[in-house]
Amino acid sequence: MTKKLDTTFIQIVHPVCCGLDVHKKKISACLITVDNNGKEQYEIKEFGTFTNDLVEMKNWLLNNECPVLAMESTGVYWRPVHNVLEGFMEVILVNARHIKNVPGRKTDISDSKWLAGLLRHGLLKGSFIPAKEIRQWRELTRIRRTYTESLADFKRRVHKLFETANIKIDSVVSDLFGVTGQNLISLLCDGSELNLATIEQNTKPGLKKKVVELHRSIQGFFEDHHRFQLIGLMEVMRSLEKQIDEITRRLEDLTSGHQDLLDRLDEVPGIDKKSAQSIVSEIGVTLDEFICTAALASWAGLCPGNNESAGKRKSGRASVRSHPFKTILIEVAWAAVRKKGSYYRAKYFKLKSRRGAKKAIVAIAHRISKAIFNIIKNGDHFMDLGEDYLTAQTRQKAINSIKKRANQLGYELVPCAN
Repeated sequence: MTKKLDTTFIQIVHPVCCGLDVHKKKISACLITVDNNGKEQYEIKEFGTFTNDLVEMKNWLLNNECPVLAMESTGVYWRPVHNVLEGFMEVILVNARHIKNVPGRKTDISDSKWLAGLLRHGLLKGSFIPAKEIRQWRELTRIRRTYTESLADFKRRVHKLFETANIKIDSVVSDLFGVTGQNLISLLCDGSELNLATIEQNTKPGLKKKVVELHRSIQGFFEDHHRFQLIGLMEVMRSLEKQIDEITRRLEDLTSGHQDLLDRLDEVPGIDKKSAQSIVSEIGVTLDEFICTAALASWAGLCPGNNESAGKRKSGRASVRSHPFKTILIEVAWAAVRKKGSYYRAKYFKLKSRRGAKKAIVAIAHRISKAIFNIIKNGDHFMDLGEDYLTAQTRQKAINSIKKRANQLGYELVPCAN
């Protein structure tokens, strides 16, 4: 009697599961169950997106003992669903690029059925969803970043307004929005008389010698039209600065229990208190979802992608084009390479000569992500290797290169006697 070979390559991982196609006003759900004969059964329903509709969907899933469901991560429409289902079953959030259905036969119902089928056989990879506490930190840090960018935009508008009115304060002071600049802007908003005595009273001691030049810089065509715009811009800027300060204080209160971690992150060149808060808000305080440094770098899009066909290596551009965590680390990397005597600075300039500034700074961000992983995951402290680390590694190679160059010029390189 011959034994029948098992030709099943795709195993069933989740016999009971559900796939959701989520939209703003409607959700299509496909529930896969198993009957008494072991045959799979499909049940398809549509729900609204109000909270009571989502609760009805949750009860329907729980009554059918569904332990896991999958849905696309389209925009923010998955958030209401996750709010209702979190804690009751496993929710797998998948990238829409990874589970595209066949074009030409695509409907909302077929999408939900396709998702459920992929989930049933364990073919879906879930996106990283941090804990609720971390998600709240993330929302605060991201809105703080938005406000900071808006504040910078309004500062540029003030610069532009002054140029149109022949006001040249920023040509005299290093920072238009420093103490002296703010005082002079207040005088322009109030319509006060701008004589030498008034300007001297509103000038910092270090700029007293430039009072005459400051007086010349505000002699322009500043009219009521410009004053009206300037007052409005300054009011918005003060409101944004107040909001940024309040968000920062709230973040300090919420993250006070992890101060030791934030202090250890602050030891890394380029990372300050605010960037440490942003980093923790993006990836959490445990990194249980990332098994190694490579997984974290790949998730953030900081390492090359794989694109090989027929034995030929093609473009290795990362599939992740834009990522908030990547943006944070790129900014941190630019700050890190400005620190004199650091390993990151030496490595950056070594890579820049061969690969260019943009690729070099991404490589530095990749190295910083490795340091962050070990600090959070293993509780390590940062230790800077120093700018001489790379030189020591290639010392003999450098000596040989110098000897060869000296011989070409007709000289002989002789080591100094100690």
